[in-house]
Amino acid sequence: MARVFVYQTRVAAGGDHCFPILELPIIGNFNILVENSRGEGSITNTSSMTMSAADMTTQDNNSKTMGEKPSQTNPVEQYILLAKQAKGAAAVQLVKQVLEAPEVYVFGELLDMPNITNLKNNSQHAPYYELLQLFAYGIYGDYARESSKFPSLTPTMLTKLRHLTIVSMATGQKSIPLVTLGSQLGLASTRELEDLIIEAMYTDIIHGKLDQKNGILELDHAIGRDIKPEDLPNIVATLQSWCDTCDTMLTNIDQLITRANSDKEKHLKHRNSLEAEVLNIKASLKTQAQEGDEALVSDSRDHDKKRPAKKGIRASSSKFWPKSS
Repeated sequence: MARVFVYQTRVAAGGDHCFPILELPIIGNFNILVENSRGEGSITNTSSMTMSAADMTTQDNNSKTMGEKPSQTNPVEQYILLAKQAKGAAAVQLVKQVLEAPEVYVFGELLDMPNITNLKNNSQHAPYYELLQLFAYGIYGDYARESSKFPSLTPTMLTKLRHLTIVSMATGQKSIPLVTLGSQLGLASTRELEDLIIEAMYTDIIHGKLDQKNGILELDHAIGRDIKPEDLPNIVATLQSWCDTCDTMLTNIDQLITRANSDKEKHLKHRNSLEAEVLNIKASLKTQAQEGDEALVSDSRDHDKKRPAKKGIRASSSKFWPKSS
């Protein structure tokens, strides 16, 4: 798809310089006022820009093949910008392009745009508004039941609607029999069903495994879809119930924390009292031991005093016997 780049012109030394500020797809032929910073401008039709925009697209594709990262912007944003100006038939063409655009699987923001909402007030354009709502909230079965209510779908639109149906089914169950899936998608051929599932996986709207042996699609992940306005009260009630449950759990946790702190305080007091009692017992035993030692020493001294003194050998003053002659 060709795109037109919107540039802002600034006056600088050496002349005017252009800075890209916006990138939009070209939808039909429009007259665009090209104006520079001095207010000088001219009317240009987008048909004359088709070649340059196509060249830009080719250049972008070449840059992607060289390893550059693609833009991280929301794919539907460019259509929302165009919806601010597109009215009537131009808005219808915008809806058609959105429904065929790759990587665009949410449409709620576009439905909220006034120019898109006004389509339902025109009997000629109202079916396209209903078709956009079908892609936002419905499934393939809704289209099959009331196909006369909607405009005819192109093969690309039909494939996208079937992809969205798989996403809706994935929210309710993680293992889907291929027979059930085929009946919901209006596909009798197993080969066509498997090709559709593989394409959905490559599009990255679902993650899972195709079990051909058991005839089951096992899903691990699926993208989110737009929320119907009538489902909002149920969502609010569910979230409120979850918040109430969280509050109850927090209250119980606070009570458990308070009880644990109280038990800890009692335990510390009990431990401190035991340690104090142990210290008292040690001090008492030490005192008793000291008193016992002192008593033993005193008894020993008293015993020594009561023992009689030993008589010493006194020296004899007798004369020596005279030597015999």
